[in-house]
Amino acid sequence: MPMAADQIETLIREGIPDARVEIVDLAGDGDHYEARVIAESFRGLPLVRQHQRVYQALGGRMGTELHALKLATGVPE
Repeated sequence: MPMAADQIETLIREGIPDARVEIVDLAGDGDHYEARVIAESFRGLPLVRQHQRVYQALGGRMGTELHALKLATGVPE
């Protein structure tokens, strides 16, 4: 069963407490999302490490409960 957007947001916020998170349902099917995650704790981290932190927060759900997730990460301006 696909994950709900609010569940994805909650997992990311729990794993990255300083994150500002926005989830967008890209296809309207509840199975293809974009997560925009902005966090001060990302400062100084390369983009790949920022994405790894998001995947870590999702606890291994990528490819199982969560089929597709486009990531946009960064630091506050």
